[in-house]
Amino acid sequence: MTAIDEALAALDGDDPTAGLPDGPLRAGVADAGLGFAAVGGPLAARRRQALLELAGCIRQLGGEGEPVLVEGGAYPGAWVESTASISVEVLARFAPDVARETHLRVASLARDDGLLPYKVTDAGPAFSQIQMVTPLARTVWSVFGVTGGTDVAYLRTMYDAMAANDAWLARHRDTRGTGGVEAFCTFDTGHDASPRFWGVPDRCYRGEASLVDPAHPELPFVAPDLTANIAAQRRYLARIAEALGEDDGGWRERAAASTAALVAQCLADDGRYYDRDAHGELRRIVSDVILRVYEAEHGDDAEFAAALERDLLNTRRFLSAAGLTSLAMDDPRFSGDASVNSWGGPVNLLSMIRAAHPFEVHGRVAEHALVATATLTSLAVADRFPQCLDPHTGEAGYTEAYSPPLLSFL
Repeated sequence: MTAIDEALAALDGDDPTAGLPDGPLRAGVADAGLGFAAVGGPLAARRRQALLELAGCIRQLGGEGEPVLVEGGAYPGAWVESTASISVEVLARFAPDVARETHLRVASLARDDGLLPYKVTDAGPAFSQIQMVTPLARTVWSVFGVTGGTDVAYLRTMYDAMAANDAWLARHRDTRGTGGVEAFCTFDTGHDASPRFWGVPDRCYRGEASLVDPAHPELPFVAPDLTANIAAQRRYLARIAEALGEDDGGWRERAAASTAALVAQCLADDGRYYDRDAHGELRRIVSDVILRVYEAEHGDDAEFAAALERDLLNTRRFLSAAGLTSLAMDDPRFSGDASVNSWGGPVNLLSMIRAAHPFEVHGRVAEHALVATATLTSLAVADRFPQCLDPHTGEAGYTEAYSPPLLSFL
């Protein structure tokens, strides 16, 4: 029997729901008829483990409502930057009902002034920062399509919530009138322990997302990733408005203005995008901001190709033995310590699940296979599904049963 015959035989006898507890993930896997077989290595067993651990990341929040996806590991809730955006976009392939309910839970807890919570836990919503990375509207549009494109009530609810949040950002996060979106603190972009925010407070002033520390000499920063995020948001809000039978509501014009601000404020002569501080100076720190800007569908194929050659596929900068690092490896501040929550060097599995989108948008699937295989190999032999991987050895680091690597692996 050849290897392919052995794999086909295993697939034919496989029960894809074996061991999964009753619930929306088991039902979703069964409905989709998803099966998997691999021989001669650890992939089949690791995939089974990933599904089991993912089931543990789907539960009620606060003991009420429908089950939603939670971040898992050290993070007992749903974060908009990850859980309720890129993670549910992938989860919709396995458990579309959970993806939709996670979005709706976030929207239902918006503040009266329009601000969406940056996270929702058993204790309720939190608003001390904005913490945005993957464009939420893109993932809403994706989930709407994956679930058949018929749930107009879901689309309307999410559209109204995102439009109100956009208006909040316009009122509070462009204090210098540049047209860009400003970062007031480290956690606005989720860049814990990154040199990007050395000397900057973790949370917004007085724990309120609309306030920047008036005594800080360099804040706020016009942030390229936040600005690119809102440009993408607005492009997708135009699509959603049209799907709801409206005109584009001026969203495309506003998206173009955001893109223009991104280029004018953050693009440097080396082709990279950097924060611009309150003095008008660029903070030239080469980090995964590069990938975040392109995940927001900014730039053409030529620009992305240049970024690949200069940075992302450069083994002196970002392409490590375990995937893409969170800081350029040739930066003297780089630390590959994966044992802590850090965006100062380690391979973060959130980056890796986000990376697929820009590579696919620009038709660079072979290059993505190169990058993703390094991460897949590390996760296949790891003893857990962590947030971080050691960029030199691929060894699993901080936390476990973390939903982004579970979904990325699947």
